[in-house]
Amino acid sequence: MNAVKPDNKVEILISAAEIAGRVATLAENIAAQLPPNMMIVALLRGSFVFTADLIRALHLVGAHPQVEFMALGSYGNQTASSGDVHIVRDLTENVAGRDVLIVDDILESGRTLTFARDLLRKRGATSIKIAVLLEKPGKRMTDIDADFVGFTISDKFVVGFGLDYANYYRELPYIGVVTT
Repeated sequence: MNAVKPDNKVEILISAAEIAGRVATLAENIAAQLPPNMMIVALLRGSFVFTADLIRALHLVGAHPQVEFMALGSYGNQTASSGDVHIVRDLTENVAGRDVLIVDDILESGRTLTFARDLLRKRGATSIKIAVLLEKPGKRMTDIDADFVGFTISDKFVVGFGLDYANYYRELPYIGVVTT
């Protein structure tokens, strides 16, 4: 991908309406499997839009989760992970004895989610489930699967709905591919 500019064209891959419908279905499935007072651990920054919509949808089906945020890094300004996952911002609440739902924007290599899951397990979470907006199954580098998946996509670099390229495009209400 060449130099990115905020005015590059973006081809819509998944519409805002499709995302809204799928988030509502995910909330129903999550509420059926986890206690209403689950702890959501959102992995920043890409998951913030998905997390916001998901917690509102969970409210509509009777859940009242506690929400925490953790920032993990491995991409920088690149389109591929360096493979070295590190904590940029840690949780402020204790996960010991809690049923935790990790929420992330995309499951690709699996390194970030594996790191987060293993860390929360070490810290004493009672149960850990994973929800992702997107997954790219062909990119997996670790043995991890999400329990709740919004959409499975091919190997395209996508932006929008919280996902970015060099911190641009997060505001888009859909998932798209930067074309030019």
